Amino acid sequence: MAKVVDHLLVSKEEIEGFCERIGKQITADYSGHEIYLICVLKGSFMFLADLARHIELPCMIDFMAVSSYKGEQSTGVVKIHKDLDYDISGKNVIIVEDIVDTGLTLSHLKNMLTTRNPASIRICTAFDKPSRRLAPIHIDYVGKEIPDEFIVGYGLDLNGRYRNLSEVVVLRDDDED
Repeated sequence: MAKVVDHLLVSKEEIEGFCERIGKQITADYSGHEIYLICVLKGSFMFLADLARHIELPCMIDFMAVSSYKGEQSTGVVKIHKDLDYDISGKNVIIVEDIVDTGLTLSHLKNMLTTRNPASIRICTAFDKPSRRLAPIHIDYVGKEIPDEFIVGYGLDLNGRYRNLSEVVVLRDDDED
């Protein structure tokens, strides 16, 4: 069944605002230190780019590709499709996520990265759905808490589509009124 945009959930201006806010907070929290940003692909690429421009510290940036979703449903199985290119031992790591939903993927990822002996690991997400949380995970930097709706845009997708939208929207089935 085809999907269409139902309504706007987060505007470009709101996204820019929380990127600036989080960037300033990370800059303050890590003053005098280098940080290692890990972008969780594919959904986080836009958020990472916008966030990084607001961080006034030396940064290394790397990418991981992990998945646990097929369409709108979590499979419960975390797969790593691309691992980091660099060693994170002794680094101040910030995992940059697009959205934290159940927390299962992120919990698995954080536990795995902890075994690589970073100096610290913190978590930053553009969007948080705490009402769906199944794994206890602390999120250090949150752009916006959102309701339990399936969202797309600003890097988030449905089967590879809608990532290019500059705002975040909620979809509905095309046949609904």
